[in-house]
Amino acid sequence: MMDFSRFAVVLVRPDSPENIGLAARGMANTGFFDLRVVGLEKLGPPAWRTAIHAESVLEGARFFPSLEEAVSDRHLVLGSTARVRHDFPLVSLAEGVGRVAEYPAETRVGLVFGNERTGLTQSEMGRTNVRFHIPQAARQPSYNLGVAVTLTLHAIAFGDAPPPAARRDVPLAHSEQADAGRRFRDMLDSLGFMHDTNRAFITEKVQDIFFRMALTAKDRDIILAMFRKALEGPRRTARRIPKGKEKK
Repeated sequence: MMDFSRFAVVLVRPDSPENIGLAARGMANTGFFDLRVVGLEKLGPPAWRTAIHAESVLEGARFFPSLEEAVSDRHLVLGSTARVRHDFPLVSLAEGVGRVAEYPAETRVGLVFGNERTGLTQSEMGRTNVRFHIPQAARQPSYNLGVAVTLTLHAIAFGDAPPPAARRDVPLAHSEQADAGRRFRDMLDSLGFMHDTNRAFITEKVQDIFFRMALTAKDRDIILAMFRKALEGPRRTARRIPKGKEKK
């Protein structure tokens, strides 16, 4: 049986209270209940009018000033996008659900949906481990936020994906993945790899790479240890003297 408590639905800067209510209704319909909202401090009355029989989801909603804080306790973060982004590898919804199934059952998952008009920003998308899109007719605009949430959750709860596996280790919490990326960036800076003209670009790319890797603790320790060694420079070893030629 699926453990719904390990999933969190994160709505980033939603414009419409009605859409928040519809997303909550989709959550209740499919068994999910952890709703997190970024960029708002409370819900307006229209959200309650559309959250039919999902009042408990809205009552339990939590509010965060940033996406980083909203997903800090997640191990794996999936971000939804309707636009084709050549700078971000995209998978289909079905493939995204399959990615979740690759991790053990204790893996905490965040499902992130952006603003109805603008979606997730470049920076916000860069904070996700997996980026997915929901297939649709080519001439249609993006799905309504409530519909997108419902389709995603329905695919997870009732799709054909296998049960969670132990093919991968549980990743670090999202905040620890971000910290590893910052430490790696600082090491690159110490090596002279970064300068004023490329600092913003390298910072963004390092973050993107580290989140796409969904680092485990072992991954982080090995990568950082290698670069610490690089910073120390080559180790000097004493010259070996052939046997029998030692100084008397």
